[in-house]
Amino acid sequence: MKRETKDVAKSSYQGRKVREGTVVSDKMEKGVVVAVEGFQQHRVYRKVIRHIDRYKAHDEKNTTRNGDRVRIIESRPLSGGKHWRVVEVLERSQLPEVRPDTIDLELLGEVNEEIQQPEEANNAPSSTPSKDTTEVAELDAAAEVEESIEAEADKQKEDNDAEEGEKEEK
Repeated sequence: MKRETKDVAKSSYQGRKVREGTVVSDKMEKGVVVAVEGFQQHRVYRKVIRHIDRYKAHDEKNTTRNGDRVRIIESRPLSGGKHWRVVEVLERSQLPEVRPDTIDLELLGEVNEEIQQPEEANNAPSSTPSKDTTEVAELDAAAEVEESIEAEADKQKEDNDAEEGEKEEK
């Protein structure tokens, strides 16, 4: 199956190299950076190693965005580092249409009000012990256990010192 796609690619692109990858940067004017993932077996250790090649490609219509899957082909040098062209967009990325910094402030105010309402409900007195009091009780119990362990260790140390003193007297 893989050979068929290569044969199709060679016939339709006149023997030029063809790569498929993901757009990782679209900040250039009429240009994108495409990351192509490849796998290769290490010649000594035989472990399969993943490597990512980054190609600068020309996008004449400026239609691609970050995250898009695209097919690029080799072309003549278009600039210092740009030797590839975007042929087609295989899959569009699922990016949100609205940027987070452009969210309506009124909507943000409504969200803040919803957050404050549950907090007020939590402040009301309840008959069941809250999580905080349970945690405090657990911490107190843990502290008591630590103190008893330390006291036991001190007592054992004193006993050992006393035994050593008796051995020296003999």
